[in-house]
Amino acid sequence: MSAPRSTALSDAPYAPTAAETTALEQIKALVGPKGWTTDPADMEPNLVEWRGLYKGRALMVVKPITTEEVSGVLKICNGAHIPVVPQGGNTSLCGGSVPFETGNEIVLSLARMNKVRSVDPLNYTMTVEAGCVLQSLQEEAARADRYFPLSLAAEGSCMIGGNLGTNAGGTNVLRYGNTRELTLGLEVVLPDGRIWNGLGSLRKDNTGYDLKHLFVGSEGTLGIITAAVLKLFPKPRDIRTAFCAIRDVDAALELLQRARAESGDSVETFELIPRLVIDLVLKHMPDCQDPLGERYEMYTLIELVTTSDNDEGIEERFEAILGTAMEDGLILDAALAQNEHQRQEFWKLRENASESQKVEGASIKHDVSVPVASLPAFYKAAAEAIRNVDENARIVAFGHAGDGNLHYNVAEPEGGDSDAFLNRWDDYNRAVHDVVVSFGGSISAEHGIGRLKREELAHYKDPVALDLMRTLKAAIDPNGIMNPGKMI
Repeated sequence: MSAPRSTALSDAPYAPTAAETTALEQIKALVGPKGWTTDPADMEPNLVEWRGLYKGRALMVVKPITTEEVSGVLKICNGAHIPVVPQGGNTSLCGGSVPFETGNEIVLSLARMNKVRSVDPLNYTMTVEAGCVLQSLQEEAARADRYFPLSLAAEGSCMIGGNLGTNAGGTNVLRYGNTRELTLGLEVVLPDGRIWNGLGSLRKDNTGYDLKHLFVGSEGTLGIITAAVLKLFPKPRDIRTAFCAIRDVDAALELLQRARAESGDSVETFELIPRLVIDLVLKHMPDCQDPLGERYEMYTLIELVTTSDNDEGIEERFEAILGTAMEDGLILDAALAQNEHQRQEFWKLRENASESQKVEGASIKHDVSVPVASLPAFYKAAAEAIRNVDENARIVAFGHAGDGNLHYNVAEPEGGDSDAFLNRWDDYNRAVHDVVVSFGGSISAEHGIGRLKREELAHYKDPVALDLMRTLKAAIDPNGIMNPGKMI
C-alpha cells in the first residue's frame, strides 16, 4: 500500500456520456432546484476528506429530502451505471465519504434528511433520519428525559447515517456498546431503488436473518441507510469524573477492573492518555490547561455514572476507589471534577487530541483494537516495532482503553522531514498492524476501512470472510454503483 497523500486533480474534467447526461437531468427534475448542485464552490466541502488526504471530483452533489427521492435517485443511477458516494457529515478519517479524482460519480448527501420522526420514552427508542447530527439526537433524547449514549469528538457535525455506516464507537462503548448495539431497526434504499422498511423497535424478533447487520458498518457499499430506530437509556442523574496520573498501562487495567467491580459496573468512560498527547494539546489549544501540578508519563480519564436520583453514595464510592488505588501505587496523582465546568476542562484534553496532532504536522494514524487484557503487552510490543522503523518517531497512542481500542498514531520526529516520514507509511502500518494481529486484534476498531485501509484489509482479513463480503456485494449491488473502490 502506498502512502496516501493529498491527491492532485488533472486539468481535464470527466465528460459524461449522453446516457449519463440524461440521467443527471432526470435526477435534477426529481429532487428539485434545492436538491442538487454542480457549482464548484458549493460542492467543495463534499469533495475533500477531513484530513485533506483525498480530494475528489463529482458530476453533482445531490441532496434528497425524502426516502422516496433517495429511491428515485438510486434507480436512475443504477440504470445508467453512475456510481454513488453516500455522505453524512463527511467526518470520515479513512476516505470513505468522498469521491475519487475521476469525476464520474455523484455524491448523495443525507444532510437535508434530518427529521426526528418519533420518540418513544416508554419503549426507550427514537426513530430518526440519517442526516440528523449526532449532538442534536443527544439533545432530543435529553428533552424526553432519556439518554442516547453514542458520543465522539465529531458529534457536533457527524451525522447518524455516517455513524451507522461506519459502526462508530466513541467514548461510551465500555458501558453501552458501539452503534451496532444501539440500533434496533433500519430503513435502507437498495442500489436498484427498492426501499427496505426494517424500522422495527422490537428487542426480540427471530424471523430470519437480522438484515440490519448487513448495512451497519457497510460504509455505503450495499445501500443507503435513510432512517434508524435507536435505543435510548435512562438519563444519567450524576456523573463523576476524575483525571488521574497512573503508574503505567498495567496499572490502568487494574484500576479499570477495580472500578467496575466496586462501583456496581457504573464506569461509563475509561480513556488512556499519554503525556505526549497532553503536551500537544497544551501547545496548540490555548484554552486548555493541565489539571495536575506535576508532569507524569501516563493518565486516564475515568467517569462513573448513576441513573438514580437516590444514589447519594456515588461520590464516596468513587473517592474510595481512587484512594485505595493511590495507596496501592496504581494512581500517582488525581483531580476530581467539582462541577460541570471542570469536567469539560478535563474532556478538552482528550477531545482535542486529534486536532492538536493535525496542527503539529504529519502523522500516521492507526485505529486498532486488541483484547483489553492484552493492552499492556501490545503497548510495549508496538512501541518496540515503531522504534525498529525509526527510533525518533513519536508515539501518540491514546483512546478507549476500557474497550481495548487505541488510536495508535505515529507522529513525525520533532523537526523532521515530513515527506521522508510519510514515505515510510507502509513500514509504520506493517509494524503496528502486524503486532495488532499477533494479539488477535483488529486493524480498524471504529473508523471503518474506506479507501485508506482497503489494501490492509485485503492483507489481514480472513480469505473466507473476504469472499463472503464480495459475494454479498455482488448479490446486493450487481452493477457496483454503491461507493465503489471503498472497503473491498
